[in-house]
Amino acid sequence: MKLHSIDTTIVDLPVARPHKLAMAVIDRHSQVIVRVRTECGVEGLGEIAIIPHYGEEAPGAIKSMIDEVIAPYLVGYDIRRLEGLVQFMDQIIKNNAYAKGGIEMACVDAIARAMNVPAYQLFGGKLHDSIPLLWVLGNGVIDKDIAEAESRLGDYKLFLVKIGKGDPRENVDRALAIRDALGDRAQVRVDINQGWDEATATWGIGELQAGGIEIIEQPLPGHNVEGMRRLTERFTVPIMADEGVMTAQDALRIAQRNAADAFSVKVTKHGGMLRTKQVANIAQAAGIRLFGGTMIEGQIGTSAYAQIFSTMPNLTLGAQLFGPHLLTDDIASPVIAFKDHALVVPDLPGFGVTLDTDKLKFYQRQAAR
Repeated sequence: MKLHSIDTTIVDLPVARPHKLAMAVIDRHSQVIVRVRTECGVEGLGEIAIIPHYGEEAPGAIKSMIDEVIAPYLVGYDIRRLEGLVQFMDQIIKNNAYAKGGIEMACVDAIARAMNVPAYQLFGGKLHDSIPLLWVLGNGVIDKDIAEAESRLGDYKLFLVKIGKGDPRENVDRALAIRDALGDRAQVRVDINQGWDEATATWGIGELQAGGIEIIEQPLPGHNVEGMRRLTERFTVPIMADEGVMTAQDALRIAQRNAADAFSVKVTKHGGMLRTKQVANIAQAAGIRLFGGTMIEGQIGTSAYAQIFSTMPNLTLGAQLFGPHLLTDDIASPVIAFKDHALVVPDLPGFGVTLDTDKLKFYQRQAAR
């Protein structure tokens, strides 16, 4: 199981409609696909989905980091020593969570395929056969968001409204209008994506709590732990940390200060599946609930996320793994099944996905000349 090669490809995939967040509007979705091959011929797939301006990374930089800095040192490494692999990458280069997470993801897939077991078996086995799904309403317009929610009620009972960009009062009114329109047919949450200051958040969360919004995600900038603590103590509606909990050290800091009721965990931002499990373990010890976040993954990433999420006992708030429904095409064959408003955790070896090399070539980003 020694590494023979690591190859990367940037792809840009089509989306069903523009997806509006506080930091960007996504009208096509970029991914770095990682393919590893061992000396014994086993292959593994990783996917690094990138939301523009969410973090510090960009597709070209991630690809260059893997190709030019990390991969040359990993050739010949026995990937069965997975924890050692992660530590070795830290010795090669600091930070760069996305690049390291993509390599580790592909190695997990390869190890599990070689063992002929689902990837979740490498992390203690699954506790959840399925995970309740959440759909993100990212149109930014009340009527469009309500119409989209109505059209998705057959598959989703959890909805998230993005309200971090623009006038806070208009955004709060939009979220409450959606909540009123759906009534008891669904639950509605909001994500502010670090878009408010503490004074605005204190007013806005009060309005949202009174209007029946279920969860408030990352109202303040990620560095403002004390502000998050004050909001968590002030309100009964759960406050969730996302951008504020990137590393296990962040998770420990927030847990120690009681600065969140819940964490949104994402394999990409944490730097891999092992480190995502570390964050989850800290949350479990602190009595903090988990929500499965997303960077809008396709079939590869969604399966990988579902595999690790299924092993977490405190992942009780569902998951945002709606990528296969937002993307209108993919570079891997479908493996994700949805049933009864939930994602069914795949039981095939590894992540269970098969790469479509024709589509990989079709959607591959051409190098600038």
